[in-house]
Amino acid sequence: MKINFKLNGSNVTVDVVPSKRLLDVLREDLHLTGTKEGCGEGECGACTVLVDNRPINSCIAPIANIANKEVITIEGFRETKAYRVIADAFADMGGSQCGFCTPGMILATYAVLRDNPHPTEEEARIALSGNLCRCTGYQAIVNAVLKASEKGIKL
Repeated sequence: MKINFKLNGSNVTVDVVPSKRLLDVLREDLHLTGTKEGCGEGECGACTVLVDNRPINSCIAPIANIANKEVITIEGFRETKAYRVIADAFADMGGSQCGFCTPGMILATYAVLRDNPHPTEEEARIALSGNLCRCTGYQAIVNAVLKASEKGIKL
């Protein structure tokens, strides 16, 4: 089945089984490997992408549900000013260690700051609770969110 959607600003059409996961279409068919598979059950957030500007777990989203929608992956988000502010905050605060969860964390951070430009520490923790990290212990990631919010990125 042919599925049309917008990906990182460009119109794309994929001819795939409609139940194929968005994650697999991105990684296998479109060769965008920044989106990671962690749990495969929508629990860890490593596969986070933006669909119509909202974060979703691409490992549990059938490609058929993405028809005629807009998808932004970490590769596309890297081209924005918001990415640079968030990535710099992660680097400055040590919010990334092994880097596996970082693409999902960065997109989740964008969603947090878009909805709440100046979250408290508790609000940042709650907003990122769907994204798991095995390395940092979370404080550095929360500090990165707060630092990015101080920069006043106009999302």
